[in-house]
Amino acid sequence: MRNFTCVQDLGDLQQALKEAFEIKKDRFQFSELGKNKTLLMIFFNSSLRTRLSTQKAAMNLGMNTIVLDVNQGAWKLETERGVIMDGDKPEHLLEAIPVMGCYCDVIGVRSFARFENKADDYNEKILNQFIQYSGRPVFSMEAATRHPLQSFADLITIEEYKKTARPKVVMTWAPHPKALPQAVPNSFAEWMNATDYEFVITHPEGYELDPKFVGHAKVEYDQKKALEGADFVYAKNWAAYQDPNYGKVINMDRNWTVDTEKMALTNNAYFMHCLPVRRNMIVTDDVIESPQSIVIPEAANREISAQTVLKKILEGLK
Repeated sequence: MRNFTCVQDLGDLQQALKEAFEIKKDRFQFSELGKNKTLLMIFFNSSLRTRLSTQKAAMNLGMNTIVLDVNQGAWKLETERGVIMDGDKPEHLLEAIPVMGCYCDVIGVRSFARFENKADDYNEKILNQFIQYSGRPVFSMEAATRHPLQSFADLITIEEYKKTARPKVVMTWAPHPKALPQAVPNSFAEWMNATDYEFVITHPEGYELDPKFVGHAKVEYDQKKALEGADFVYAKNWAAYQDPNYGKVINMDRNWTVDTEKMALTNNAYFMHCLPVRRNMIVTDDVIESPQSIVIPEAANREISAQTVLKKILEGLK
């Protein structure tokens, strides 16, 4: 595997899951694979789980790691071609990217949607420049439209906790005070559609996702109806995708918060969220603290998803 940006890059999904569970049994069995190899992790946006889990995964494989926070301690980077650089950005990304490639063997990039230009966001302008110009394998640590390391960890977690071969998985929109990218819900939908699970998406009108990510999922505008009989409930906020409201908050209806009443409609479902989570906006305290909340095991599996991806990339370097 050269680059990793979506579920299709993994190839056979069942084989990838098999590798993930093998790694989870012994995280250090492939520690020679990354010997004398360097991972450069580049952050245009904040991170907690992604930074820690990916760095730990690389260390498990014997890699050296370099972390660059573009917004702290680095030159401000211009990303547009044709710009007269007479402002506060002294370096262009088109020079910075190949220079970064000189110092490493693999690059991880984290760059969120900016909500300034929908076409730029959905064409993954930043991530694709790294793929095109770095000369190195590149993987996404969350991009404008997808968060594949998170979704892989979500899938691993569902596989561990499912009690039936074909669970019902419901992704529900929930309120949030800020406009959040569609990357996590897009990606989660894409990965769930790659399985044979029963998958339902529920959200208020106006929060429809890009159809290419919705795929064959059932869309239900009645949250309570959607949650009936669910085995897993994945709560997440996202800003509007459809024009003219792209990137905007158009609804903060607290009736969509996941609470015990909503969870009582399910089949004793497990509660999932990618974290960080706004308590009593996305989910109530009693739900996220309940025995059915698996947000911590889900976060722990971020190390496993990252290590599986890095292993496959390193094997491709041989």
